[in-house]
Amino acid sequence: MRQPLRRLGLLIAATVTLSFVAVQPAAAITGGQPDGEGHPNVALISFYDEADGLRYRCSATLISPTVLITAAHCTEGTAGSTLVTFDSTIAKAAPSPLPVAADPSVGYTPEELAAAGYLSGTPVTHPQYSDFTDLANWNDVGVIVLDTAVTDIELATVAPLNYLDPFAQPTLNRTVFEVVGYGTEVRKPVSGPQKPQPMSYPLERRVTTSIGQKLTPQVLQMNGNPNDIRAGGGTCFGDSGGPVFLNGYLVAVTSYGYTSNCRYLGGYQRIDIPVVQNWLNEYV
Repeated sequence: MRQPLRRLGLLIAATVTLSFVAVQPAAAITGGQPDGEGHPNVALISFYDEADGLRYRCSATLISPTVLITAAHCTEGTAGSTLVTFDSTIAKAAPSPLPVAADPSVGYTPEELAAAGYLSGTPVTHPQYSDFTDLANWNDVGVIVLDTAVTDIELATVAPLNYLDPFAQPTLNRTVFEVVGYGTEVRKPVSGPQKPQPMSYPLERRVTTSIGQKLTPQVLQMNGNPNDIRAGGGTCFGDSGGPVFLNGYLVAVTSYGYTSNCRYLGGYQRIDIPVVQNWLNEYV
């Protein structure tokens, strides 16, 4: 079950059942705008899946010179090394400039990524990641341990323990969070049916804001509707693992969405909780 769910979730967004509601691993910003150099510590990561040999991408955030935090479904089952780049714009239009592994079945090697001008790292998944099966033990968090330290980018600050607890309802519904990622932008196509849909290009870092909707011991849920006048939108395909910021703190990472057009609720793995922070202390 783990590998098929992960592959589909990263490629097009797989559907699983949780509390009788369908949720889907997330991917890109809905609404918002290009980030430019607003969040230089947010990276695009790309990797091959050991089960199908296909290449996927997610987002991640630098929290120490050698560690990025991301989602567990962006680290579990990776073949070889993970590509890391902090470039704000990857490509304005197809094709993608990201390198193709010499042997997709074994994934990237550090040597070929270095030769192509990219950083490389080793993916590590939280040992209690439940693969979208247990909301009480979600733990959709992973890290990329870099082969070479990054010393010229300001680090993101992980929120203190239980930082989000005071923001439960009714405060949550008045709290504006900032989300960042390299996911697909949802917009109307140039031609054909004018229904908003995820667009793969431009491939760039984007940023928007979302309003809090629900807080559990594991998950922060937010309203991703770009028509909500209180905020700018939400996350979509490719934003998985990207950061959620509040008051300058990194409080969560993008985990899942409820709809394929990314214009409804989004779920975010809290990283201010003991089960995550105790594990992170092993790496930072």
